[in-house]
Amino acid sequence: MKHALIAAGVCGLLLAGCGERAVAAAAVVADAAPASWAADIAEIRRIAALIPGARALRINVEKFAESRRTKNFAVKGAAAEPSVQARTAYQVVYPDGQIMIDSGMNQEIHRYFGRGTEEPYFPEAAERVQRGLQAARLILLTHEHGDHVGGVVDSPLAAQLAPKTLLTLEQLRTLQSAPQVPQIRLTDVAAQRYLLMDYERYLPVAPGIVLIKSPGHTPGSQMIYIVLQSGAEYLFAGDVAWHMDGIRQQALKDAPWLTEDSGNLLVQLAWLNVLLRNAGALHIVVSHDEDQRLAYVASRLLGGRFE
Repeated sequence: MKHALIAAGVCGLLLAGCGERAVAAAAVVADAAPASWAADIAEIRRIAALIPGARALRINVEKFAESRRTKNFAVKGAAAEPSVQARTAYQVVYPDGQIMIDSGMNQEIHRYFGRGTEEPYFPEAAERVQRGLQAARLILLTHEHGDHVGGVVDSPLAAQLAPKTLLTLEQLRTLQSAPQVPQIRLTDVAAQRYLLMDYERYLPVAPGIVLIKSPGHTPGSQMIYIVLQSGAEYLFAGDVAWHMDGIRQQALKDAPWLTEDSGNLLVQLAWLNVLLRNAGALHIVVSHDEDQRLAYVASRLLGGRFE
């Protein structure tokens, strides 16, 4: 599979036409192979401008479920105090369409995360996520765990949603050979429905949006950079950390059920920590940090529900 073909395939779904120069630029970026994990925010900002067209206007968040765990699981060394982990999905609103980041999950998969206990699940919010997926022109996934991919993979609408969902090769391999829960396993036949891509470091996929390959939490993890028309910048860190304190303290999780690449994660946490201290208009978004979600909605950095 050639990067140029992947870039061209992605451009066919973009909210603005790519043009030959944008396709070529995306292919060149995708072919840049780093020796080890690293990221350069200046380069990411440059790449975000490669695809022409109007940038997004705003970003909305939906919390469709939550988990109740003590904070020490999310931040190694933290107190064993009550903590809420939000289960979230995001809607990026353009002048003429929408892009989704992550896809939610159904209640059956949610029960897996409760580990035998009933944790809050919000059916109306989950339904809004499903409607957001149906309306979206493109669906991006931060990584291949059930609470991020389940809304596409294990959905009655899977056949409709898959052709506009981008999977990386690493995400596909995990979903086929080692899915987190049985419900998200992809067969060879089902896998053919998805947009499949491969890239080495950065990939622009829409005006103002860049994917950043970030293996660590899972083999297929990626961060997503977005700059809006207003100039406000967002960096969706996925599950690099479960709480912003993990970034502030550069602390790993302490969840024994996880299998993570701690070396990559420590480098990513250090990079995010530098960005946090020099953030300016850049807002780091951690998928499961309920404290941050509430603060971002209150300050209108994120809309509190899908449109």
